[in-house]
Amino acid sequence: MVAVDRTYAELIEYQERLEAQNNELNALRRFMSSVLASITDYLLVTDRSGAITESGQATCKVLGEDVSTLKSRNITEFFRASGDQDIGAALAQVINTRKELIMDAELIGEEMTEPVELRLSPQLDRRRKAIGAVLTARPLGELKRAYSELELSHDRLKQAQMQLVRNEKLASLGRLLAGVAHELNNPIAFVYANTHAMEKYADRFGTYFDAVHSGASREELIELRAKLRLDREMKNLRSAVEGARDGAQRVRDLVDDLRRLSADGTGEFEQFDLVEAARTAARWIERGTKRKLDIGYEGLKSCSVKGRLGHIQQVLLNLVQNAADAVEGLDEARITLEFSYEGDRAVMMISDTGPGVSDEAVTHIFDPFYTTKEVGRGTGLGLSISYKIVSEHSGELVYVRDQKAGATFKLSLPAGNGE
Repeated sequence: MVAVDRTYAELIEYQERLEAQNNELNALRRFMSSVLASITDYLLVTDRSGAITESGQATCKVLGEDVSTLKSRNITEFFRASGDQDIGAALAQVINTRKELIMDAELIGEEMTEPVELRLSPQLDRRRKAIGAVLTARPLGELKRAYSELELSHDRLKQAQMQLVRNEKLASLGRLLAGVAHELNNPIAFVYANTHAMEKYADRFGTYFDAVHSGASREELIELRAKLRLDREMKNLRSAVEGARDGAQRVRDLVDDLRRLSADGTGEFEQFDLVEAARTAARWIERGTKRKLDIGYEGLKSCSVKGRLGHIQQVLLNLVQNAADAVEGLDEARITLEFSYEGDRAVMMISDTGPGVSDEAVTHIFDPFYTTKEVGRGTGLGLSISYKIVSEHSGELVYVRDQKAGATFKLSLPAGNGE
């Protein structure tokens, strides 16, 4: 009796376990049915021969078939591959290699034919043997729309970044306006004064030439020439012309520098000299400071790089401006720019004799809107924009730690071909 009772108890336990597993299976089937009904992509499951075993509701709707009527029909009836590809061969490849395959195809519906991106994935059993395939198809119109929206968002992001760079550049140039006005005023005033002098010389030479044309004698002309001091005025005229030319050249150089600094950086990459670009940026920073900066240049005299000059000029402007702010008010204030090549990279090290950067600040100096300057002295965008620009040039901008004093930044960019 004891053995019979034990056997009966085991049967009852087995029956309960079987019912529980059956309930789990039914729940899983209901879940799979809801998944198949909710999927908006076209979904088909096939056996090894391509016969359909399951289908999503969206697929049934577009094909105009019920799940029951679709079963056992072959996928080649509903899909046509693009180009030289073959759906049957693609299915065999996926089953044999057990690797996913993506291809362009056409879904042949009840009333229309729709281009789709077809994804074939192997269906594996517990022994990892391919027993069929799972096909999902997404209309290419939807993909193209998604790609179009992504491209539009990317374009807007680039435009926003370009505007941010322009705004930061305008802010930088705004800080230099006083120095620019002073730099332009001096040569313009010199040219203006020389033109007044040349007007006076022109009157004197005009008086002499009138006497020549009126038939004055040689003695009269000699006397008039001495009276008007034409020999001395001739030398003064040449000096005035040279001075006016030098002043005009100075104005032209200032305008050229301003044009280079205000370039928006659009268009293709070009090759330029990093040393000359840095000197241009430094000259503008010097013009905007209240006292002369001690800026030294070391290493190579010329350093060829490839990039967008307008953007790199903004990076250099930000770096030199930060160094100038760091040494402001110091007795021993010096900024050093050193240029070299490291493999296929052109490198500029910019150092200052300022107080340096604290360990806490180092971790945030490239974060947007982070600044250690007083309110109104900085936007907190200079270094973050510079970092972004340099990254887009496949370069690197880093703060060099472990310096004895001051702060040092290292800028590296792809080198040009040196031509």
